[in-house]
Amino acid sequence: MKFLSHSSLLVVAALTFLAPNAAVAQVYPVKPIRFVIGPTPDLLPRLVGQKLSEMWGQQVVIDQRPGAGGIIAADTVAKAQPDGYTWLVSISSLVILSELHPKLPYDFARDLAPVTMLAKVPYLVVVHPTLPVKSLAELVQLARAKPGQLNYGSSGTGAQTQLLTEMFKHTAKVDIVHVPYKGVVPAVTDLVGGQLHLMFAVTQASGPHVQSGKLRALAITSAKRSSVFPDVPTIAEAGYPDLDVLGWNAVHVPAKTPRSIIDRLNSDIAKVLNLSDVKDRMFTAGFEPAQTSVEEFDAFVKREARRYAKAIKESNIRVD
Repeated sequence: MKFLSHSSLLVVAALTFLAPNAAVAQVYPVKPIRFVIGPTPDLLPRLVGQKLSEMWGQQVVIDQRPGAGGIIAADTVAKAQPDGYTWLVSISSLVILSELHPKLPYDFARDLAPVTMLAKVPYLVVVHPTLPVKSLAELVQLARAKPGQLNYGSSGTGAQTQLLTEMFKHTAKVDIVHVPYKGVVPAVTDLVGGQLHLMFAVTQASGPHVQSGKLRALAITSAKRSSVFPDVPTIAEAGYPDLDVLGWNAVHVPAKTPRSIIDRLNSDIAKVLNLSDVKDRMFTAGFEPAQTSVEEFDAFVKREARRYAKAIKESNIRVD
């Protein structure tokens, strides 16, 4: 009778351990996938979901759960089976919510596993044209000359728009009054109407008004200048490199989802985001494709959490 050596036994044991995960990755998916989204436009998940459906021969069903600012959507996925068939469209506000609300029904970092970034959306620093400033430096100079007399709009208390502006106020040492709204659209509408002086607003909401001349852009928060707004300096060029804050859309799945499935999702989503027609649709809608490795995205989310926790503490932001 022939016996295996100790090293051969170790190899067999390793292969036996890896076999179930490998098998899962090979056959996955074998049934429809539920793609849960909260308070965010469904264009991106529908676009990505459609392409994955075509690739896999399995339907990706969009499940909209917009209530409670995304808490319902995140909780739904956090409590789902970790089998790869329930995904979450994660957004920047979910990281902020986890820092603002210590008693959520789920723990974002513990109960959800990162898969990949999908897209980034930069912010434009925009002012009403009647405000006598044409650069961020001039805005700071005016705000220092008139403490408490300028105001800014946000999409709500604790929203990324507020935190970003509060970070700007802290860095520039200016006093600008916060006016919260229930969403970015009414805030931008009042800015265009002259009821507000300035705002950090995503390009999707503010860009058309900049192009029409109804708003003036002083800076953009992306790392490089936008091809749509080539004359607008980056926030770093304007003197504030630490304010490179972006809105983002990504994918999370329930914690304990097999790593083989997460890797499969990451790889196939990257293929979709690199398709020329997908890129064109995303750019037209104001998104910048931003696929990442699992590790890159995980590190990014942790940095975001630290950044927002610091901003919340420094600005003493509280929500009921």
